[in-house]
Amino acid sequence: MAEDDDTQRSPFTRPGFIVGAVVVAAIIVAAIVLTVLNLNRDDDAAPPAPDPSSSATSSAAPEPSAVAGGASICGLEGVELSGTVTTAPAAEWQFQDVYAFPTSPTAGPGEKASEGYPYCFQHSPEGALFAAANVTVIGFGPAEQRQAFLEYALTDGPYRDTLLSAQGAAAPSDMRASIAGFRMLAYDGDSARVDIAFRGSSNGQSVNGSAVLELVWVDGDWKLDASNPEPARLAELPDLSGYVSWTEG
Repeated sequence: MAEDDDTQRSPFTRPGFIVGAVVVAAIIVAAIVLTVLNLNRDDDAAPPAPDPSSSATSSAAPEPSAVAGGASICGLEGVELSGTVTTAPAAEWQFQDVYAFPTSPTAGPGEKASEGYPYCFQHSPEGALFAAANVTVIGFGPAEQRQAFLEYALTDGPYRDTLLSAQGAAAPSDMRASIAGFRMLAYDGDSARVDIAFRGSSNGQSVNGSAVLELVWVDGDWKLDASNPEPARLAELPDLSGYVSWTEG
């Protein structure tokens, strides 16, 4: 197969990751992650040259805060430059179609874009956690909404253009999935690594999965790090041991 074909192929067709159709279907709970991970490039391949004209926001995206990378873009109070989250935070769970996502008046999201995606999260470990959980659900919206979100949420970086052009997979019509837990892997105020666990089912079978998101605080919000060729990584889980339980209802 030509290298170009391999580059565009879903990462779930890589040798060693094929674990059955149900896993491929269920892991689509992290739909936005699939969108930004659909690269499958060789490890030694050079990153594409950055496009000087690229912007982390589209013309329809919200304006950055006056203090670049500092104050919340929508004025959410509370800044924590260190710390972690070890217990499930209180959340009001809202729905996009059948998929629940957590919201908080303090941690965010504080705003919704005209395209329908939520944005603006607190500059804190909890804010990063809520941002990561929301990212796993946004991709189930209409294609236009997904693209608008990526235009907003991907930072400037050498992989931004390639990530924007990757085509995401559509969720099967019988797909059901829900956030099940989390682990805060790293947090220093400038960046956060958050592991979101989920349960999914398709065609009568179930699976546990994990989505690890690499976030950075840029222009007053948590965004996907486009200096990383894989700002999100997916894996099947044998169980949810080690995760803080966090569920709707």
